[in-house]
Amino acid sequence: MLTRIISGAVGVLILAAVLFFHDTLVLPIAVSVMIGIMLFELLRAVKLEKNIPILIASELCGIAMPLIYMNYPKPLVSPKLFGIQQITEDGTWIFSNERITLAAFAVTLAAAFVIFLTWLRHHKEIRYEQVFFALAVMVLVPQAMSCIVRIHGSSDEDGLFLLIMGLCGAWIADTGAYFSGVALGKHKLCPEISPKKTVEGFIGGILTTGIVFAVAFCVRGGFSPVTAAVSFITGAVCAVVGTIGDLSASMVKRQIGFKDYGKIMPGHGGMMDRFDSVLFVLPTFYVFIELTVKA
Repeated sequence: MLTRIISGAVGVLILAAVLFFHDTLVLPIAVSVMIGIMLFELLRAVKLEKNIPILIASELCGIAMPLIYMNYPKPLVSPKLFGIQQITEDGTWIFSNERITLAAFAVTLAAAFVIFLTWLRHHKEIRYEQVFFALAVMVLVPQAMSCIVRIHGSSDEDGLFLLIMGLCGAWIADTGAYFSGVALGKHKLCPEISPKKTVEGFIGGILTTGIVFAVAFCVRGGFSPVTAAVSFITGAVCAVVGTIGDLSASMVKRQIGFKDYGKIMPGHGGMMDRFDSVLFVLPTFYVFIELTVKA
């Protein structure tokens, strides 16, 4: 228990330091590091971590995504070549969404090509299940985790607040579900996948996240029935989606025979064990921002 507490405290301090320097390169670099670790853990789960071409292609694709989605500093060549959309007062050049999407697609396509080529050369050793798992996580993990950068960059004034709320959409649900389950839990939610989760805890997590979201957004932007209702619904949806992500990651571990994806956080497991629900919550919350906050 002491190891778990110390490891968790260290993780919180590192997260706080990254958020403190959120307006610098620290944020996208930190996200790239997390993506790299998560991809390695997932590739190791299907015994592909020792296949150097697949490992390098997946890692480079994942690490590149947060850097592609961030706002770049002024380049040394013609802005028209890179599709520069506007220049801010501090000299930052904002790229058009079309060029950013094209760059992300090109990097992913190149990595997929390397993986398929490697599969063709080693088709007797590599199974199709391994290949398509690698392709799936190479797309899911970088795109989902890069939402950290995209959420932060969605608003100059509220970027940090929105980012914190996006992360809270996963972690508050876990906390609310835990305490609700301990106090009221009687009916198992998915006993074969996650024996400790209960229906009562699941409902408690949904209500807790919805209430926290409603209060936070009303305090931040002023109370209105619409703000409270939309925020509550968004928090509740994030809690449901986060639980699905948590159960999905647990199901993969059970079918593979893993207890934890890694040991980078003693007592907590690997990076995937801590961010499995975040992978589903961040894209969901990003859609909420695009549809409501920026509408």
